[in-house]
Amino acid sequence: MNISSQTVRRYEAARERPARLRALCASAVLLLLSLTGAAMADALKEAPLTAVKFTDEFWAPKLRTNRTVTVWHNIKMCEQTGRLANFRRAAGMEPGTHQGLFFNDSDIYKVIEGASYILATDPDEKLDAKLDEWIAIVAKAQQPDGYLYTFHQLKAPQKRFTNLKDEHELYCAGHLIEAAVAHHQATKKKSLLDVATKLADLIDQTWGPGKRTDPDGHEEIELALIKLADETGQQKYRKLADFFLAERGRGTGRKLYGEYHQDHKPLEETQTVTGHAVRQMYFLAAATDVALRGDKRYVAAIDRMWDDMTEGKLYVTGGVGARHAGEAFGESFELPNESAYAETCAGIGNAMWSDRLARLHAAGKYVDTFERALYNGFLSGVSLSGDKYFYVNPLASRGTHHRVPWFECACCPPNVLRFMASLPSRVYSTQYDPAENVDTVYVNLYAGSDATLKFPDGDVRLKQETRYPWDGKVRLTVNLSPNRPLNLLARIPSWAEGVTATVNGTNVPVRSEDGYARFDGTWKDGSVLELNFPMPVRRLKADPRVKDNAGRVALQRGPIVYCAEAVDHGGHVSNLYLPPDAQLTAEHRPDLLDGVTVITGKAMAKVSAKDPAPKEVPFTAVPYYAWDNRSGNAASGSPKAGGEMAVWLAEDPALAQPPPEPTVASLAKPSASHVGGNGNLAALHDREPPKNSRSGAHFAWWPHNGTTEWVQYDFDREREVTASEVYFFSDVPHGGCDAPESWRLLYRTGDAASAGASAGGGEWKLVEQTGGDYSTKKDAFNRVTFKPVRTTALRLEVQLKPKVSGGVMEWRVEEAPPR
Repeated sequence: MNISSQTVRRYEAARERPARLRALCASAVLLLLSLTGAAMADALKEAPLTAVKFTDEFWAPKLRTNRTVTVWHNIKMCEQTGRLANFRRAAGMEPGTHQGLFFNDSDIYKVIEGASYILATDPDEKLDAKLDEWIAIVAKAQQPDGYLYTFHQLKAPQKRFTNLKDEHELYCAGHLIEAAVAHHQATKKKSLLDVATKLADLIDQTWGPGKRTDPDGHEEIELALIKLADETGQQKYRKLADFFLAERGRGTGRKLYGEYHQDHKPLEETQTVTGHAVRQMYFLAAATDVALRGDKRYVAAIDRMWDDMTEGKLYVTGGVGARHAGEAFGESFELPNESAYAETCAGIGNAMWSDRLARLHAAGKYVDTFERALYNGFLSGVSLSGDKYFYVNPLASRGTHHRVPWFECACCPPNVLRFMASLPSRVYSTQYDPAENVDTVYVNLYAGSDATLKFPDGDVRLKQETRYPWDGKVRLTVNLSPNRPLNLLARIPSWAEGVTATVNGTNVPVRSEDGYARFDGTWKDGSVLELNFPMPVRRLKADPRVKDNAGRVALQRGPIVYCAEAVDHGGHVSNLYLPPDAQLTAEHRPDLLDGVTVITGKAMAKVSAKDPAPKEVPFTAVPYYAWDNRSGNAASGSPKAGGEMAVWLAEDPALAQPPPEPTVASLAKPSASHVGGNGNLAALHDREPPKNSRSGAHFAWWPHNGTTEWVQYDFDREREVTASEVYFFSDVPHGGCDAPESWRLLYRTGDAASAGASAGGGEWKLVEQTGGDYSTKKDAFNRVTFKPVRTTALRLEVQLKPKVSGGVMEWRVEEAPPR
């Protein structure tokens, strides 16, 4: 297979140049093909969730896993971690105080929303009964005036609505409202809708012109209120959403929160996406919802901010939010790979916003970005088994980053659940022109499916057959009665070149306008449109301003972005480089990773530091979304668990690094008093020097704070050690970790047998310090030397600062020189 090479100059290969498509000579066809019609001005409508049923080999199994595994896993975890118990306690059904993070109510609501989408498409008595059980508890927890936020109800009732900037009360209310709308649409029951409207009425009585003006620090209520207005017909909710959107950045009678909260200037005056990435995406999605309903006041700003995001702040995977500190956007072209944050929720937010923009502007470039996030940055967030998740989605790993079953801050798993369940509604958009009495269908995504789209003159039924994303052939059968005019617009992905089309077997010309090819005319029942999108392996180059990708290349085929995993390359990928003339071939492997197309060929590898001459080795790239699914998903501390991964591969031989030599620390087994947050034990000894204390692979004790904590190395054998240095993790002020107040080193006395292999075994003794001062500097290693000790384990003990947690980027240990 030939290789198509493309250098993306505007930003990191996520928004490609419009494809140059060949126009084919037209033959006699049954349809009149319009090549000149412009996109209609009115916004498009999303197809109802129940209108489309996936039948393909790619998405149908994933939605089946979502409804048979993911939803029940989310339910189990919410019940086991105290999230549902918080509502029972607030309802007086059991004793106890609030458990977990203050905004954990939102996880319950997102699970209900996702489960409701599942009920809409696949009725399930057991799931329906479970939602009834949960909703009854939620309703019983609501206070008489409508207030519902279990953290304050259980811990500080007098403090309700006193700290909207930080405590997410309206954010949680928004997720309750979205869940209630979804549940009402799926079941026609008002049990949760009544709870939501009661809370929304309390908010409406409290906020608005002449009332309170402070918005929530985390946007979400705006999206929800617009949905509630649509569902109930009560426009007061729409007006309240408009108020919250307009107040942001104005500071009417209050102090502005600042850029991090998108509260530094009015949206109309804003030029760039900034601050917390998820909040920014939700805010812009809500503003686009306003535009979709006819109010165009924010459109110019939305378009500016879209350009800012896609031209310099969008990863090739569709992920957004480069910085760990604050889960935030960085500067333009600040797109690090290994320290990329690219939160799963932010990728979902990008897709939500892109989907709305596609309907607002009827332009395919927005669906291109939606598709990029969908197949890559979103789908990577959940394991193939459906019960392990990524919170952070880096584009490179030293083998320390793995999916886990749950998080202390578990916003991503239920977000994956609800977004996956909503996918059928994204395939088609519709439009009806009453003046011309013409139905219009936009084909946005390519997936084997059956659809029934309703129009005033009758249904349009579409049967889509394809093996996309592995194969670019698409067969679309149109069934409608009576025969009548129909505008059919098929998206031409921006990566696609040499696209061909036939109607009822006859070649027709194809030209992309606003990202779609138009096929207009009078359609007959049973007419067939066939499209072919060639899928060569493509080499992508980043904009030169993305410093981390200089001398590197990424691989893409169709909509799928690829990566190299250590499991296919002898345990390492950072030692590989892919010469510009390397021949690459696509091969479908039905036996691998639930069936994927891989890219194979030859690469060069630096096998070891002792043997620097590169050697030709077999090369395999797998879809990025499927990495870390073959071994060691747990954050066990083993450097072999899952192994290295890279999306941006070295093309310049100088960037390929031979595997580092083992150290006493890398051979040790780490353990800790607590493992929390997005950190993991393997980061302690990955032998990768940190660039700074703010971002990158790290271990964390979060959310423990003000406590005495420890990490420990159990050595592979008795070792004589004499020095240690530690690089602390700190993402304050927007994160929850800082360098500790103090630290010290202890060693385990006695032999390995008497001490035992467990983290808590043996007797611990403070080392006798000879140098260093136990400093707690950031962005640097803090070194201590001590009299040599022979031991089987070393422990680093810290005293965390009050009200803040802590973590470690790297912990090194030095052996005493041979005697």
